[in-house]
Amino acid sequence: MPETPPAFPQWPGQHLGLPESGPRSIARYGRRLAAVAIDWALAVLLAVAFFQYDALVLQGLFVLLQIVPLVLLNASVGHLLLGMRLQRIEGGGLGAWRPIVRSVLLGLVIPALIVDNDQRGLHDRAVRTILLRR
Repeated sequence: MPETPPAFPQWPGQHLGLPESGPRSIARYGRRLAAVAIDWALAVLLAVAFFQYDALVLQGLFVLLQIVPLVLLNASVGHLLLGMRLQRIEGGGLGAWRPIVRSVLLGLVIPALIVDNDQRGLHDRAVRTILLRR
């Protein structure tokens, strides 16, 4: 008889067939937070250098610094530096609308804090993406 999946997975992504650690495993909180901090720091540097640290411009730069690299590379600058990539749950390309919606929701902060058993925030669940280690 086939084994039934556990009611509560032992690690994030287990029920999706993803490994517990290493390449293709779900990126954990520490790595994610560090990547967001890198992306935010880059946005702050640009806002200070070119826009007198305007708060609204800073937020817009952060969202833009998420969208552009996600569309082109499937990863933000922070993701790239820390060995992560974004992909669709179903596989295939992200397209343009997924990075835009995901980045706007990430910029609102709260959706990213509400996570499921796979450590996917509402911003990832809304566009059916998952952040994996490279």
